[in-house]
Amino acid sequence: MSYIIATAQKISPHLVKNQLIVLESTTFPGTTQEVLIPALEAESELKANKDFFIAYSPEREDPNNKEYSIATTPKVIGADNPKSLELANAIYSSIVNKTVLVSGTKVAEATKLTENVFRAVNIALVNELKVIYEKMGIDVWEVIEACSTKPFGFMPFYPGPGLGGHCIPIDPFYLTWKAREHGITTRFIELAGEINTLMPDYVIQKIIFALNREGKSLKNSRILLLGLAYKKNVDDTRESVTFTIMKSLEEKGAVTDYNDPYIPKIKPTRKYKQFTGKKSIPLKKINEYDCVVILTDHTSYDFKTIEEQSNIIVDTRNACRKIKSDKVIKA
Repeated sequence: MSYIIATAQKISPHLVKNQLIVLESTTFPGTTQEVLIPALEAESELKANKDFFIAYSPEREDPNNKEYSIATTPKVIGADNPKSLELANAIYSSIVNKTVLVSGTKVAEATKLTENVFRAVNIALVNELKVIYEKMGIDVWEVIEACSTKPFGFMPFYPGPGLGGHCIPIDPFYLTWKAREHGITTRFIELAGEINTLMPDYVIQKIIFALNREGKSLKNSRILLLGLAYKKNVDDTRESVTFTIMKSLEEKGAVTDYNDPYIPKIKPTRKYKQFTGKKSIPLKKINEYDCVVILTDHTSYDFKTIEEQSNIIVDTRNACRKIKSDKVIKA
């Protein structure tokens, strides 16, 4: 909340009558009423929804999505005053093709959290199924592909090495925190978080298995991590699981490098300052590594060539699904 409070405090002395303020940050239900408005009113004689107007409209972004842009994605807008809702709708209607008006700021805040909780829980489900089915000798990716042929009642989600990005790993826990004020335990959300948080450890165990198969130990092994971005075809590293895996591998004595065509050098991060300045390694050196781990399936990667030049591969994204090779171990 510190960013929202600090921004509101800077705005407060400069508020003018009839101004419209819209919060877009993903946050817990009640933030607009309980946090934003008091901070805006702190150094102003003006009162919210009387002298100036307040609305909440959550961001809906999917980086690198060619089908849906800001303009073509419906925009949810909530306000606790008819005039505020009217003004916010006038602003956004000039930007987006469709607005969705809801009854208040809390509903709009809850809308964004529900969207992110939905994704987090379903990703956790397929991650758990991946572990279960592997023990049974079943390929979870093949199962999901078959399920996806059902024209109703099923929506495909795909397993991975863990959650990344600024939204899904973090936002559901705003609701967990707020629910505790009401004496409610968010068991689904917390269990989903626990499962998704354990996925990097699952990948580490697969790397150890792959190296052992080659008669090597993890300690002193050279490991190349393909993909630093949290999703394919973007340069966004926020909450990227690659950092978590890189840190864990190095703590266990491995020597790690990474390759990412979108991220030539690692910029400073909050949690992984030790990797600042580390540079992407050219793929022409791929045969020098004991193990290659596919963590982001950028479409620019030629996975057939990568397979041919690698000693062994741990594939967390099913990127090598069309390649039949004993070198590839799914994770």
